[in-house]
Amino acid sequence: MSTTDTGIETITLLESALDPYVTHAPTRRWLTGPGLPADSGLLTFEALRANGLRTVADSTGDLAGARLPADLCDQLVIGALRDPAGTEAESILLDGATGEVSTACFLPDRPDLMDRLPLAPSLRTLTDFVTATDEMASRRGQFAPYEGRFGPKAITGMSQQLLTLFEEGVDGEVPPFWKMAALIRPMALVAGPPADATLALDLPARLLDQEFGHGRVVRFEDVDFPAALAHEPTRRFLRETGLPENGFLFHLDTDVPLPTLAEYYEDQRPDMLTADQLPAGSDHLIRLGHLVEDNSLIVDGATGAILDWNEPDATLHALNTDVSTLAFTLWLLHRERTIDESLSHELTEEAYDQLATTMTQTLATVDPTGSTPQGEWHYWTEMFQDEAGGAL
Repeated sequence: MSTTDTGIETITLLESALDPYVTHAPTRRWLTGPGLPADSGLLTFEALRANGLRTVADSTGDLAGARLPADLCDQLVIGALRDPAGTEAESILLDGATGEVSTACFLPDRPDLMDRLPLAPSLRTLTDFVTATDEMASRRGQFAPYEGRFGPKAITGMSQQLLTLFEEGVDGEVPPFWKMAALIRPMALVAGPPADATLALDLPARLLDQEFGHGRVVRFEDVDFPAALAHEPTRRFLRETGLPENGFLFHLDTDVPLPTLAEYYEDQRPDMLTADQLPAGSDHLIRLGHLVEDNSLIVDGATGAILDWNEPDATLHALNTDVSTLAFTLWLLHRERTIDESLSHELTEEAYDQLATTMTQTLATVDPTGSTPQGEWHYWTEMFQDEAGGAL
């Protein structure tokens, strides 16, 4: 372990530790020289620091390679991608003969189904890509000119700059993980904080109209609000900015004035739940619409917090910080689906788990509501990870 002039901890190895695993000369020089960043928000090389160089066969206990695909046995496990909770997910593999870097999801019960996805042609390129993505997220280094800039134009500029850098690093064929980094992660910068700080975000004017279509964004009137909706910033946002009427995972109720949760069950579902089965304070929880699988979209009329009411379990969970971050989430989801369609579903078909992680981490950058301790349920996180349900 060493520290660079920039204060970043790096992992390096001694020449003796490379034998007989790494024969590729440039890779040997990189591991004994510049080394690898010890950690980042995207990935970690803790496995290399803790265990040194180990093959996949060693790591899985299949020393004879009886069940592993032949091309995986001698790959070296050097790290892992981060999952939404910040823990290790897919393993990062190094080919000691060619220097190529890939990822693989370990499947203890079915190692024969394990497969690799390309990540970078070399450790140097991998390090450059991690550095560039971190600089984009924090708007420093080569992305310093974007400091203080928000909105679609800033996103387009950062995405193109990052994508161009990736294309040059891999001779044009960008692996899905980095394509997501270029096309999705900059979306966290679509909106800045409002001057009055009454809501978390100041969404650009007409952002939702441009994404969903003007006729598909609902703007409410005061007559639509129950007296229980006392949080004025929420009322103003719903009047002036509005919310998309429907999408793949949500649908607003626009046929009647917004009811409180208590009124909703009393008037529309009297046979479903009794008053004592509803959460405390249900007379100031306003139902905006419904989410999939019997979940309701709720706003706390006093605080403006956005909640998820699960009817079968009769449980209330945090969904978004407020209505501005809810709107961002719906916009992000729609943008991702549009991008994936333009790429002939390359992202969802080739690297769904990586896409779910990218989406969750991008949302958490803007709204930390879903960054709950491991094991706690969060609607958006669960939906993003639901590959069978096709949420992304």
